Amino acid sequence: MKAAHGSVFKYGDNVDTDVIIPARYLNSSDPKELATHCMEDIDKDFVNNVKEGDIIVANKNFGCGSSREHAPISIKAAGVSCVIAETFARIFYRNSINIGLPIVECPQAAKEIAAGDEVKVDFDSGVITDVTTGKSYQGQAFPPFMQKIIDCGGLVNYINRK
Repeated sequence: MKAAHGSVFKYGDNVDTDVIIPARYLNSSDPKELATHCMEDIDKDFVNNVKEGDIIVANKNFGCGSSREHAPISIKAAGVSCVIAETFARIFYRNSINIGLPIVECPQAAKEIAAGDEVKVDFDSGVITDVTTGKSYQGQAFPPFMQKIIDCGGLVNYINRK
């Protein structure tokens, strides 16, 4: 499995699916269209500043709210390579794996990594390295079957390849 490497966009507790992708845009299921509105209600500049490979870091309960798959789809389509959080809402966690968006729980990294830091994540080991500060954190590594799902770009692709 690959690694992620990018600049950090930092958010707090309880970032819900309504701010990840506002309900007014749910009339589209096109990932590219959803990406143009990702995070706009919490960070108007996100879509203009995010680059392929960048990383979202947040505190507790990231992805709470509704069960819409649109939220992780918009994040992935915006170019985000990984989301690191103290904790994730369970349905968001499941939806992220299902669509092939890598997410890593690591409370210490979530608290200490700052916006704008350059961060690397090794998905095989779960090691998160803040290149800016030189600190490393041990996040939750993905079990092999989840790595395969993410490598395939999501559960549907994984099943179709079997």
